[in-house]
Amino acid sequence: QVWLMESGGGSVQAGGSLTLSCKFSTYLPSLAWFRQAPGKEREGIAGADIRDQPTYGDSVKGRFSVSKDRTNKVLTLHMNDLRPDDTAVYYCAGDPRYRLTKGWWTPPRQTPPWTYWGQGTQVTVTS
Repeated sequence: QVWLMESGGGSVQAGGSLTLSCKFSTYLPSLAWFRQAPGKEREGIAGADIRDQPTYGDSVKGRFSVSKDRTNKVLTLHMNDLRPDDTAVYYCAGDPRYRLTKGWWTPPRQTPPWTYWGQGTQVTVTS
């Protein structure tokens, strides 16, 4: 049975940092973080590909970093210099297909939807 579970969300002031963790039950070739703010499309933000190389969406490059621990089955997202527009529900997702191709974070590349999702964790950034 495949499952993913996020933890680490919360509230932080602008300029602050948070770390999110995603525990997964089974290794998958594609693992990534997405987020969705109220009234907005879901966007991909950071993933670790089959070679464990990080890949980032344009909106978070230079501020967020992602890492994958295969031994402990954890995908970690470090978020720095947080802004109020980073406020969203953050989801961990996995897929048995290779999804982390060029532009994977854009809405057109999210079809079909990724196969496995966590329940999400809220991140709120106050000004």
